Amino acid sequence: MDTLIKLCDISKVYNPGANEVRALNHVDLNINVGEFVAIVGHSGSGKSTLMNMLGCLDTPTSGSYELHGHDVLSLDDNELSNIRNEEIGFIFQGFNLISNLDATGNVELPLIYRGIGKKTRRKLAVDALKMVGLEGRMTHKPSEMSGGQQQRVAIARAIAASPPVILADEPTGNLDSKSSKEILGILRGLYESGRTVILITHDDDIARQVKRVIRIEDGRIESDYENEEDVANV
Repeated sequence: MDTLIKLCDISKVYNPGANEVRALNHVDLNINVGEFVAIVGHSGSGKSTLMNMLGCLDTPTSGSYELHGHDVLSLDDNELSNIRNEEIGFIFQGFNLISNLDATGNVELPLIYRGIGKKTRRKLAVDALKMVGLEGRMTHKPSEMSGGQQQRVAIARAIAASPPVILADEPTGNLDSKSSKEILGILRGLYESGRTVILITHDDDIARQVKRVIRIEDGRIESDYENEEDVANV
């Protein structure tokens, strides 16, 4: 497999000095194209900081980060913005939908920023909403949908432009068990279609449904293993 992400000796230090907080502590990590990965840890373990690094939302204090062979840390703000817009589809626990836009409008919004024409972006939005099973909710606003449906809109928004990487931060954190299972099924389907899916979670039950599990503790990778069971049948 081709290497997608390569972190070498990554550290992130806040408040350097006597009261410093080392959120990441000499982390080495490779993720290949097409993997389904869960990064697991409790609050304060460093998993959110690691997610921000992977998503080019933050930069490390030291170390190196290569994405598709490109040195991320050498890029300027505009180049980093382009990577976030074109290479990575973000899914967040809080959905982050625009309340006065319907489902289609929410999915179209990042496509506008990419300069995609109206006709094309409407088709991409509609196709993405169909992929997540929201054919009948395209004109509904967030307040008219359940939490699970809102998260499906957020997933559709993330995948509409077909980014190669899906980065999902606690995507089931605000959902009931039925909706959580449906969302995980959608993420598994994206992985099976060839996307690289990286899931950030504190939930061991969710981690058991993902192919590769990376556990982080006190800013260090504690373990990195593959689930032995067939995750497709969990």
